[in-house]
Amino acid sequence: MELLMLWYPKCSTCQKAKKWLDEHNVPYTLRHIAEDNPSSQELGQWQEKSGLPLKKFFNTSGLVYKELELKTKLPAMALEEQLALLASNGMLVKRPILVGESKALVGFKEKEWAEGLGV
Repeated sequence: MELLMLWYPKCSTCQKAKKWLDEHNVPYTLRHIAEDNPSSQELGQWQEKSGLPLKKFFNTSGLVYKELELKTKLPAMALEEQLALLASNGMLVKRPILVGESKALVGFKEKEWAEGLGV
């Protein structure tokens, strides 16, 4: 399975991740996270693959996160509510996300991606 990278083209971290994949000849498909929001079902599957708590999928430095005051609201929300909220606005989702057959990497840390992809 080819990798899927969810990104926001204006995001400098996403640009670095894309450049890194290109430099390492890793095949992938791009998906614009704001124009093609991930569904709550996709997010749930990716969260399982990542092994991370769902909180790590939130773009905590984003304007929407801050405007909705999610720092204080998220802890009281059920998992299904959090997934629905993430699926409602791609700008709430931390990026980039790299999804493969058996894993999902959230955010771009070169060492983690190199280990996760065996590069």
